[in-house]
Amino acid sequence: MSVSPLVWWLTIAGIVALLLFDFVFHVRKAHVPTLREASLWSALYVGIALAFGAGVWLLGGAEPGTEYFAGYVTEKALSVDNLFVFLVIMSSFKVPRADQQKALLFGIVFSLLARSLFILVGAALINTFAWVFYLFGLILLVTAGNLLKPESEESHSPDNLMVRLARRVFPATDTYDGDKLFTVRDGRRAMTPMLLVMIAIGGTDILFALDSIPAIFGLTQDVYIVFTATAFSLLGLRQLYFLIDDLLDRLIYLTYGLAVILGFIGVKLVLHALHENNVPFINEGEPVPVAEISTGLSLSVIVGVLLVTVVASLASPKGRAQNAVSAARRHAQEYLEVEHDPGLREELFAKVCAKERELRALPDKHRRRIREEERLMALLRRVHEEHDRTG
Repeated sequence: MSVSPLVWWLTIAGIVALLLFDFVFHVRKAHVPTLREASLWSALYVGIALAFGAGVWLLGGAEPGTEYFAGYVTEKALSVDNLFVFLVIMSSFKVPRADQQKALLFGIVFSLLARSLFILVGAALINTFAWVFYLFGLILLVTAGNLLKPESEESHSPDNLMVRLARRVFPATDTYDGDKLFTVRDGRRAMTPMLLVMIAIGGTDILFALDSIPAIFGLTQDVYIVFTATAFSLLGLRQLYFLIDDLLDRLIYLTYGLAVILGFIGVKLVLHALHENNVPFINEGEPVPVAEISTGLSLSVIVGVLLVTVVASLASPKGRAQNAVSAARRHAQEYLEVEHDPGLREELFAKVCAKERELRALPDKHRRRIREEERLMALLRRVHEEHDRTG
């Protein structure tokens, strides 16, 4: 699809304007978004992305339109999966609920910058070396295999390389100073945990980009479509975080669905690489006559797999049990260790009680497993003792 420099600049200006609007009107003043606010703005950003895709379809044709929607849906699904890691990082650093928006918006901006750089590098490699499709395909197949391995929250350590480097360069405090990035301690300028949270999110964003960019290049090689689909999948991610916070742990099969999708796109890339082959030791450097997977089929598979995995997750008793356990633990920790505002603490206590009722209503086999988690039971008892003491 031919795109003029003017359209490029207008698109970039529009995306920057949306980010600035988000910061000025929502993030600058720390607050906890209501369900209505998160729902309204999530729907608005999704609507903008769909309207843009409709414009691509009408002005560029059916093929670019299909490529955009396939890329957008794939990147959005990967972004939702990444929200779980953001949740782990936020919990590890005990970020107050009202200040999480600022950290999330930074993560979105950093992710957009990092992925834009990877898009430029990926496009340059594809235009120069045909064998890059083999490499991208291999990356996606390996990633799909890794997603199938069982992992826990502990596997997502917030103390990544960038955080360790930051701690070595600057002194850091253990307490927050509102949503400030730096504060003064003993007469010296020091980082607050808020800056460390942003650095941790930025470090994980780089790893996410290594998976997501090959995935979308497997669906389209049009740089404009790659960039816009990636950008619009990230816009609105902050609002989505607060909207589906209590459902993140419920999507227990999403990772498996993403593994299938990435594996499928990996195979698509390898087939395309064989079709365009010029590697000397494969078929003597000549293209291999193999069938290629169409973009329309790719979009159908992606949407179908996501629908099946999301519906299966929401209908699963195991998913309900896991969601109740994880949410109860998270809300209890926030009540005891993070939040100090009386109103927010009362809301958290109500959430803890609601999750306890869900735990008691679970089937016996799940309740037996939960009772064995003495740490969770002890944590819930501490919440009630603290509430009785302060109430």
